[in-house]
Amino acid sequence: MSGKRVLVIDDEKNMRHMLQVMLSKAGYEAETAGEGLEGLKKMDLGEFDFVLCDLKMPKMDGMTFLKRAKEKHHEKTFIMMSAYGNIDDAVEAMKIGAYDYIAKPFKTDEVLLTLKKAEERERLKKENISLQKRIDKIEQRYSFGNIIARSEAMRHVFELVKRVADHKTTVLIVGESGTGKDLIARAIHNNGRRGSKPMVSINCGGIPENLLESELFGYKRGAFTDAVKDKPGRFEEAEGGTVFLDEIGELPLPLQVKLLRVLQEEEISPLGGVGSKRIDVRVIAATSKDLNRETQEGRFREDLFYRINVMTIHLPPLRERRGDIPLLVGYFIEMFNKKLQKNIEGLSSESMPILMGYSWPGNIRELENVIERALLIATGRWITPEDLPSRISAESSFLPSILPEDNLSIRKASSRLERDLIGKALEVTGGNRTRAAKILEVSRPKLLAKIKAYRLDEH
Repeated sequence: MSGKRVLVIDDEKNMRHMLQVMLSKAGYEAETAGEGLEGLKKMDLGEFDFVLCDLKMPKMDGMTFLKRAKEKHHEKTFIMMSAYGNIDDAVEAMKIGAYDYIAKPFKTDEVLLTLKKAEERERLKKENISLQKRIDKIEQRYSFGNIIARSEAMRHVFELVKRVADHKTTVLIVGESGTGKDLIARAIHNNGRRGSKPMVSINCGGIPENLLESELFGYKRGAFTDAVKDKPGRFEEAEGGTVFLDEIGELPLPLQVKLLRVLQEEEISPLGGVGSKRIDVRVIAATSKDLNRETQEGRFREDLFYRINVMTIHLPPLRERRGDIPLLVGYFIEMFNKKLQKNIEGLSSESMPILMGYSWPGNIRELENVIERALLIATGRWITPEDLPSRISAESSFLPSILPEDNLSIRKASSRLERDLIGKALEVTGGNRTRAAKILEVSRPKLLAKIKAYRLDEH
């Protein structure tokens, strides 16, 4: 039984009665109306899943009814009924928004089949909406801007980003090269009140020292030989927004003094200028260096370190968030499929353990490059171990398989490690248990007991 409610609108009493009886027998709950205006009133008073409406009726015809009904009930499913001579009108009604039409005279099963098709369409629409909601939830859980992650460590990072985004507080992002510090800076900017204003990024290690001051703070005409006109600096360009100082640990000591003044006084002094200019910028800094050590060894000013270290966000290396690797791999495959016009479906079952077992010294940037290279050379639908760089396969072959992040039991991890080491020792020795026991530094009886416990003798 369907249980769906159908409104039948037709000026012929016999037609209304026939359709009501037929629909009731098929499990629908049917109500009727004699013309369009009555149909509109009934739709205002009750909920209907489908509307069966004749095109030719007195007072308000089907086309006028459809136009007015779509304005108030645009999500409803309308099926028009028309005589053979009015097919053009029926097609026009579909352009306005009717789902389908049935030509009169019709057989019973034609009406029921059209309703079943409409029901199936409604079911698919609801499934798609539900699926999209689930996808949105997954994206909200696993991403923040362009940052893809599901690990606990990154969830903590996301929470910190949300907390600091709206404030002018200086943020220091620390982490190894390739961990995505620039993406975190962008997320802080975009999710705060300054998101509509500019974000200016400066790599402190990528600009020659003699040009860095004028790049940061601008210069006045005549400040040096080629200064033929005034030029605003990057801080001035970011007015109202954010300045992102990447690799701040590379900033020369003389400029560290000037940056400290900018942070304290919120003023800049262009090169060759007289006086200073007020600015309103938020500063986010990032470094892969240990600024504590740099400060102790005299390469970074202690007062500047304390000034930028108001809020620190530590980005963990990829080896400490291995649970994110499958998610990142999927993201990069999709990205490079579009960029390279490829159609790779994913990793082969042998490839993922290799990526999970590698230490990733270059972090996410290295993973991105590896996936791009793999897509370029892959010949099938799947990325195989042969498509991965040899250094990754070589290192991973010596590592035990990695437990998934949602199963971080030390006991299970220890058992898994022990089992993998025993299996590797037996493989290396060709199954010689005495030699394997010596390599593992355990007694032979203990090894035999472990082999039995782990059922390694069944292989």
